[in-house]
Amino acid sequence: MAGSEILNAPVAPDMAEPRLIVEPGLSARVAVIAEPVIEDLGYRLVRVKVSGADGCTVQIMAERPDGSMAVEDCETVSRALSPVLDVADPVDRAYRLEISSPGLDRPLVRKSDFDRYAGHLVRIEMEVPVAGRKRFRGVLAGTEGEAARLRCDEAAEGESPDVLLPIAEMSEAKLVLTDELLSEALRREKAAKREAKAARKEERHRRHKGGKAAHANQEGD
Repeated sequence: MAGSEILNAPVAPDMAEPRLIVEPGLSARVAVIAEPVIEDLGYRLVRVKVSGADGCTVQIMAERPDGSMAVEDCETVSRALSPVLDVADPVDRAYRLEISSPGLDRPLVRKSDFDRYAGHLVRIEMEVPVAGRKRFRGVLAGTEGEAARLRCDEAAEGESPDVLLPIAEMSEAKLVLTDELLSEALRREKAAKREAKAARKEERHRRHKGGKAAHANQEGD
């Protein structure tokens, strides 16, 4: 079981927002079965990948609405999804089910992903060429309509480095792991730990006050 808590920029996501970049073939059949189960648990499907690793591995990436995914979340999804896949039997051979977080160098699959990670370096591969190219690398600048705006690392002489790439025509889009991305994740992880510590402190204080009030009532009786 793979999974690590990855904290990304805070958002107010639409749980029903569709994935615009989806898997082909067998992975797509697994995704059709897995996505409703994952959503019912309050998570969002990111990607399904069926590979020949360890004989056959079905890797399913999922996340909480805020972009995080802890080991405990992976275990929750695995327990719910395993029996459903056993009944549906979409894979015609023995396989190992792996539930994981998207990771720092995560795939971008929804329009909101391209807005959430604006300012970060990405690699994009197109199904349909744009300006004669299928592969792009550069810094995300958000979205316009149903396309992502990218400032390319390299542009031909006389060409603008800014391009618009239709998200639905991408075969893959993925963050590039950089020092900036690592630093941001560490900052957010520390902030989340501070918030959790404050919440636990507030809960202990509330229980203490409640206990004192109950004791006072008993004395009054």
